[in-house]
Amino acid sequence: MRLKKVHAGHRLREKAILGVMRLMMGHAPGVVRTLMYRKEYFGAPWSDLTQQVMRGPSEWTVGERETFAAFVSRLNQCVF
Repeated sequence: MRLKKVHAGHRLREKAILGVMRLMMGHAPGVVRTLMYRKEYFGAPWSDLTQQVMRGPSEWTVGERETFAAFVSRLNQCVF
């Protein structure tokens, strides 16, 4: 469940980006909408954490980490 404001409450710049995504892909993924809504509170910190986890020092390669993430997303029935 996503709050209506997260779906439609973006600033002009974010609305333009989401519009381009919608034209190119047919929709803008919910995760992107969530990350763009009030970036300073959620989007930026979450993106920074994800970047550290997926690209930071690790015994696993970036490809292995991406595969793990895709597998878990599939198990959770995520479309991205």
